[in-house]
Amino acid sequence: MSSSGRCEGKACQLEGMVLQSWLQWTWSVWENSSLNCMEWSLLPPATEEMMAQTSVVKGRFMGDPSHEYEHTELQKIKEGGKVFEEEVVVQIKEETRLVSIIDQIDKAVAIIPRGALFKTPFGPVHVNRTFEGLSLSEAKKLSSYFHFREPIQLKNKTLLEKADLDPSLDFMDSLEHDIPKGSWSIQMERGNALVVLRSLLWPGLTFFHAPRTKNCGYIYVGTGEKNIDLPFML
Repeated sequence: MSSSGRCEGKACQLEGMVLQSWLQWTWSVWENSSLNCMEWSLLPPATEEMMAQTSVVKGRFMGDPSHEYEHTELQKIKEGGKVFEEEVVVQIKEETRLVSIIDQIDKAVAIIPRGALFKTPFGPVHVNRTFEGLSLSEAKKLSSYFHFREPIQLKNKTLLEKADLDPSLDFMDSLEHDIPKGSWSIQMERGNALVVLRSLLWPGLTFFHAPRTKNCGYIYVGTGEKNIDLPFML
């Protein structure tokens, strides 16, 4: 399985490349970024503070990791027993915003075929060496693809709903339950030799899989902007 991405900037269409590495047995992902594909730097992991800080920044990336966005917000200040509001200018680095956007994209639309990974009864997750790819009929179904992250919806299922699931394979959230419905485009190409899934929620995310083979992966090539109008477009 492979994953990579490119985020396009506004100034002179500057582009940044991001490569990811996944460690077996954990959900840890290492991300490296580069502007020239020769010099790479390790990106810091996303935090809740980063997510909250960068949520106020809108529009496209500038293409410069050192660029600082300025945001004015009201902060309550207590002085002499009195509380009053004061405008404070907060500076947010583009690199911090990039880390936040990558984390959002990964959690929302990173994909893996059902069966490519398996979970042991003790918890660790491994690459399934016996996985030989999805069949042609399975490859056409959204239920055959999972979100490549820790499950969220699965935890809310009842025991009755989990009765038909294989705990060693069905331990992640299926794409078929994504909201809004219709947020994925699935197409067969090259005479059914390749299945391609595209996210309509995060335009630019494309996943591929060659049925009956282990070949699969995803790539993101976009502006880093979520399609928040999607529910009204379906």
